[in-house]
Amino acid sequence: MNSTPVGPERERLEELRELEGLLPTAPAEQVLPPGRRSHHKDVLMQLIDSDSAGADGTADDAAATAAGRGAAGGGGGPAPLRGRRFSRPVLVAGAVAAALAAGLTVGLGPHQDGGGTAAPGASGTAGGAHGSRGAVATLGRIAAVAMRTDVTPVGDGQFVYVRSTGAENDGVFDGRVKLGKMHERQVWFSQRQGPVTDVGLIREFGQDWPIEVGVPDGTDPADSAVPAGVDRPTYAWLASLPTDPDALLELIYADTPAEKGEDRDQAVFDRIGDLVGEQIMPSATAAAFYRATARIPGVTEVADAVDAAGRHGIAIAREDTRHGTRTEWIFDPGTLGYLGVRTVFSRDTERARAGTVYNTSAVLERAVVDRRGQEPGERRRAGRG
Repeated sequence: MNSTPVGPERERLEELRELEGLLPTAPAEQVLPPGRRSHHKDVLMQLIDSDSAGADGTADDAAATAAGRGAAGGGGGPAPLRGRRFSRPVLVAGAVAAALAAGLTVGLGPHQDGGGTAAPGASGTAGGAHGSRGAVATLGRIAAVAMRTDVTPVGDGQFVYVRSTGAENDGVFDGRVKLGKMHERQVWFSQRQGPVTDVGLIREFGQDWPIEVGVPDGTDPADSAVPAGVDRPTYAWLASLPTDPDALLELIYADTPAEKGEDRDQAVFDRIGDLVGEQIMPSATAAAFYRATARIPGVTEVADAVDAAGRHGIAIAREDTRHGTRTEWIFDPGTLGYLGVRTVFSRDTERARAGTVYNTSAVLERAVVDRRGQEPGERRRAGRG
């Protein structure tokens, strides 16, 4: 029989259980955007380090659970852990790798080629119940461009493919922020509408990581399958959403719970950013999302921001005052096409000075392919477009 831990070990296990209690029990298959990914990495690394010295399997189970859940969606910026559960401790290595590999890419930083510092405080002023005047005007222009963009519908058996480049915080847990090296990432999202457990694939750090729903031992996989929805968006599901911006925003608020103390408006801003950043959707839906964003309090415009590929653009941003960070969606200043996303510190904190880049990403290619792991070039060579 395992003995009951005492002292620091007991405190460690209680902290793990408390972290686990912050997570929803239902599977969530939305891949992590960069703002949440770096924070999850910090927490996962701490859990893994402490688990290596664990006296029994209880902490290992909790770490596996936290790691697996970290591979799915949640709040924004450096926010509490959220996501899906991997039920089997044997999956901890793969779960951790998937958690660290998952996400709306990560990116580089500041200079022309994307370094580690951004110009602080270039954003406008929040405008009461809506975004700032400049943000509202720019989002209207972006929505108009999106509405004029031809989008080919994505079939139920196909995959949305996104290739990106970026970097993320590679500093020690809860310590000074240190931006890691740039690397490329590819992701494939299944478009099947019905409940599935095989959601897609991430190719990163030279390996392939399946995006899967954890199935508890001794249960029917069909009971854990997840249908298309806000946590597993597909083209067809996105096409079913209302295109009235007020109705759409109300729906997203209803589907985006906020933890105690979390900024609900920021959580919704991040949720919409996840969707427009790494999905393919009908032009009317994209336009509605941008118009809906203009109605979120605290949304501002940044005159100049740099994505992970070193491309300069204008940004739609929102500050998470609780964490002292600002998330910026970056758009080409000429075409108003989406370029990428980054999170920077908006004020001096113990972890970084204002302007320090916490994570950043650049979308390099977005396409539709016929099978998981297939790249667009392979599809063209096969004569499929």
